[in-house]
Amino acid sequence: MSALDSPDGDLRTDPDLRKELDATVRAHAELGTDYDSALIDSFLEKVEQRIDDVVDRRVRRQLAEQQMATARGARRPKDTDSWPERFGLAIISLVLAIPLTAVAGGIAGTAGTVAAWLGIVGVNLAQAVRLNPELLTGRRERSGRQD
Repeated sequence: MSALDSPDGDLRTDPDLRKELDATVRAHAELGTDYDSALIDSFLEKVEQRIDDVVDRRVRRQLAEQQMATARGARRPKDTDSWPERFGLAIISLVLAIPLTAVAGGIAGTAGTVAAWLGIVGVNLAQAVRLNPELLTGRRERSGRQD
């Protein structure tokens, strides 16, 4: 397992990097101090490349997580669209339905009553579709959200 495969990208436990360090130390022992600078530079370049790889991987993972969260968030109702809000709309609709039905029925008869109830149903349907757009497509999205 390399540092790129480890969950935290810990370079201290990267076996490939340890092998590189061992090879650098052996080369130092064979070549002497004349090549110290070149050996150190070479090893540091390899460490820098590993660090860059780990950072790139973390950034890509974070971007993917943010995109997933944004995509999921676009389909969810806002935090203000809670169960009490929906329940309140239903109660207000029923409370207002009584006088609306009486007035509409008294003025326009059956046609007025039907028109009043179509308006009441329309308002509640619009709210339901706003909160659950999949109602229009017929698809039901599975989610862990419970209201």
